Amino acid sequence: MAKRGGFPGGMPGNMNNLMKQAQKMQKQMEEAQAELEQSEYTATSGGGAVEVTISGTKEITKIKLDEEVVDPDDIEMLEDLIMAAVNEAIRKMDEMSTQKMSKITGGLGNMGLF
Repeated sequence: MAKRGGFPGGMPGNMNNLMKQAQKMQKQMEEAQAELEQSEYTATSGGGAVEVTISGTKEITKIKLDEEVVDPDDIEMLEDLIMAAVNEAIRKMDEMSTQKMSKITGGLGNMGLF
């Protein structure tokens, strides 16, 4: 009859390999996160009239406005264009982050394991 519980003599080979793989995956994830944080993401709205660039830490680093989009009588439109460009830049950054992490985890991150 098989003995239950414990690992006499230490971890079995499979558990040891699993731990090494987990450590390797963690290191790859940390490297990917650092790379993402160093990146910049740019998006436009209004046919390119508004351009917003954000960092990988979701900080706005640049906003560029074409002169024709600056209409003192229609500030609301300019606000909407800036908001749309910022949101699109954030979506791009999030999408890139998800793609990079999925490559490393093989989809395990979606199951809440990491």
